[in-house]
Amino acid sequence: MRNIVLIGFMGTGKSTVGKRVAQALAWDFVDTDCEIGEVTNLSVTEIFRRHGETRFRSEERIVVARLSQQEQIVIATGGGTVLNPLNWEALAQNGIVIALHASIEAILSRIGHKNDRPLLKGSKEAIEKLWSERQACYAQADFTVDTSQKTIDEVVSEILTRLGGRVNNEFSGVAKD
Repeated sequence: MRNIVLIGFMGTGKSTVGKRVAQALAWDFVDTDCEIGEVTNLSVTEIFRRHGETRFRSEERIVVARLSQQEQIVIATGGGTVLNPLNWEALAQNGIVIALHASIEAILSRIGHKNDRPLLKGSKEAIEKLWSERQACYAQADFTVDTSQKTIDEVVSEILTRLGGRVNNEFSGVAKD
């Protein structure tokens, strides 16, 4: 049984949607950033502050390699996880990769003032540049769901519906919202 892997830019809803999809399927849910925190006993922000992005990406690679070997889990990745081809390959080998997309405006309104994400500390222009640079990578997903104007229920329902016929009866018992 394959995994479901949610990719996309920060603030697209990967963790929130992932938890709900996992619940609907009665599968486990794992957020790679949380898992890295569990392994290192440091938050993502702390890892970046103390050790830098290179260390974070190294820890991320180890977590992704382990998670990609498991089955029947919904994995919410960090925004930059799949920029590493090794991570992409591992996750796609045993999973259906779903990109969650949101407009830059939707993302900024979601994360706005409560922003604790190390890579979103710059100007709006810098964030837009990072968002734009990553879109080609996210576009390689098996399919994309735009979350900009949808509720969580609508996004989850769309994912479950699209999964229903995609994987040789693996999702035949999927509950619909």
